[in-house]
Amino acid sequence: MNDNAVVENRRRSRGAGATVIAAFGGLLFGYDTGIISAALLYLGPEFGLGDQSKEVVVASLLVGAIIGVAAGGAIMDRVGRRRTLLGVAVLFLVGAVASGTAGALAVLLVARVLLGLAIGAASVAVPAYIAEIAPAEQRGRLVSVNQLMISSGILISYVTGYALADAQAWRWMLAVAAVPALVMLIALPMLPESPRWLVAQGREDEARAVLSRGRARGAVDAEIAEITAAMRAESRYSFRDLLGSRFRPGIVLGVGVAATNQLVGVNAVTYYTPTLLTDSGFGASAAILSSVGLGIANVVFTFAGLMLVDRIGRRPLVLGGTGLVVLSLVVIGAVYAFTDLQGGWAAVLLAFLMIYQASFSASLGLAMWLVNSEVFPTEVRGKAGSAGLATHWILNLLISVTVLTTINAITPSGLFWLYAVLGGLGLLFLHRRLPETRGRTLEQVDAQLNGRQPVAG
Repeated sequence: MNDNAVVENRRRSRGAGATVIAAFGGLLFGYDTGIISAALLYLGPEFGLGDQSKEVVVASLLVGAIIGVAAGGAIMDRVGRRRTLLGVAVLFLVGAVASGTAGALAVLLVARVLLGLAIGAASVAVPAYIAEIAPAEQRGRLVSVNQLMISSGILISYVTGYALADAQAWRWMLAVAAVPALVMLIALPMLPESPRWLVAQGREDEARAVLSRGRARGAVDAEIAEITAAMRAESRYSFRDLLGSRFRPGIVLGVGVAATNQLVGVNAVTYYTPTLLTDSGFGASAAILSSVGLGIANVVFTFAGLMLVDRIGRRPLVLGGTGLVVLSLVVIGAVYAFTDLQGGWAAVLLAFLMIYQASFSASLGLAMWLVNSEVFPTEVRGKAGSAGLATHWILNLLISVTVLTTINAITPSGLFWLYAVLGGLGLLFLHRRLPETRGRTLEQVDAQLNGRQPVAG
């Protein structure tokens, strides 16, 4: 192996190592989001929770997440990406320990708000850090690691819930998240700060030193110049500018994709599947084991979507997957409405829940992040993308606090059919608005969104 190949391998290894450590934030995001689905079965009897109280327990994390998203960007810009991630790791650690040792409902709610703060800040800081530390030719692949880690965290939470179900060990279910949080906290100080943030602070020499560790010789000056130019361009625009006609089509699309992502009810499935299944006659262990299957589908088809999105394009993947999501919701609602869920009908219900999860993961699950990274010019991408992120978390909260009460009002079939109607409206919106961005420059995408080229392309 020649010297250039050795340098290249070291460069790739450093980028991958930093990505994995930072993406522990995504793993914890997924775990703390998913574990409540199993723990909720035992929290109810432990604290005497009714349906509305269960919704409050789920929603408490999301309240924290909204605050974390709102504050995360400003904190990152003030103290840096690495210090923000260190703070996130501390919150994950404290929140996990406090959740697992909570002796009162109020303590559990405060702990989950802390976890939510960590999740919200992580959803901003992790992809930003990875994107800014990764070499340009690896950036897309490495940023996608975060989404895979989120899916993996959800799967691990389902497996953990199943493993501890017989013991009804909800405290361990919640507390075990302290282990990856501690690993993240120990490993983060070994990572460099983002070169982009260092340039913004006037610490160009430090930025050069960081870039020289992960870039080919001779590329550092060019990247410093690129960072400086991008920051100068961003400074020309304020949030008020995003409301003008120049950027409005992209904002509408970003918000619409985020809304469709949530309004098909994915987090009702993530948070409440064991509760729904036990209410339908499943045993607790069987209900949680069914969630494990959904978690596997989530990981496998997230990966499949990442492999396909640059081969078949965004529109076919997102529109086709969303269509399957809507069809699955219609069938799930029909199974609840017209069968007793006995024998083979239980298998049909689980099969279509799997199809639903797989279709969502490969389409809308990816579209939420892809669209907001591709439909805005570089100089406003950070500011504009926050509109979609805020929509995602606010609707996530609204759905989480209405699932069980909506079931009581209109039955499970009514809930899934409601999500099907909302998903159908979202599909029509995406068919009309979503451009094909594969292989196109940001300028070409901008021309499509502003009507200078047909949307379908």
